Amino acid sequence: MPVPESPITIAVGGTRISGVYARPDNPFATLVVAHGAGAGMEHPFLAGFTRSLNEESVATLRFNFPYREAGRKFPDRPPAAIAAWRAAMEDAASRSNGEPLWAAGKSFGGRMASMAVAEGMPAAGLVYLGYPLHPPGKPEKLRDEHLYGLTLPMLFLQGTRDPFATPELLEGVVAAIGPSATLEWRQGGGHTFEVAGLKRSAEEVGASLAGAVAAFMTGHRS
Repeated sequence: MPVPESPITIAVGGTRISGVYARPDNPFATLVVAHGAGAGMEHPFLAGFTRSLNEESVATLRFNFPYREAGRKFPDRPPAAIAAWRAAMEDAASRSNGEPLWAAGKSFGGRMASMAVAEGMPAAGLVYLGYPLHPPGKPEKLRDEHLYGLTLPMLFLQGTRDPFATPELLEGVVAAIGPSATLEWRQGGGHTFEVAGLKRSAEEVGASLAGAVAAFMTGHRS
């Protein structure tokens, strides 16, 4: 049976953001998940991803950034996004039984998670669903400086045809981070892990990533 999902609200400063929480019986970890720049937490990709993780005995909390909650299109600046991340992690911790708390995000959401951790937000590990290493066509503008000081387990799931991360550059970044970082490629995948010629719904695509993430988390149990 599917794990029931509960709508929640999270206080961030003087405003509130929406979230969805799901907790299977006896989860071994909780994963907090943030959306990318162009879609909110309700996107089928994230729904499929978190629901499949629930089946892997992982509790999940996905949430909206303030700009999305307010109906704006342009993403929040890092201070606001990091504040939202901190609030979401604190909310997830309050709902847990002390199990490890991980942070994950699609593109922008994952990058903001890593910046929050770099600024001191506690997390057992980080999962990037398509890390936006650089803007499309601008490999010289790397978004990597804050990553090198992180020592917690990190999983980079990336499509080989993602225009936001030239494969050679991302491989170099992951190697420079060191043994705490793992890179797993999805052959032919674009920025949303779509593969040309392979017909799958966004929900199915998101669900297809859950097994690798659960395995990584299981392999890094404290």
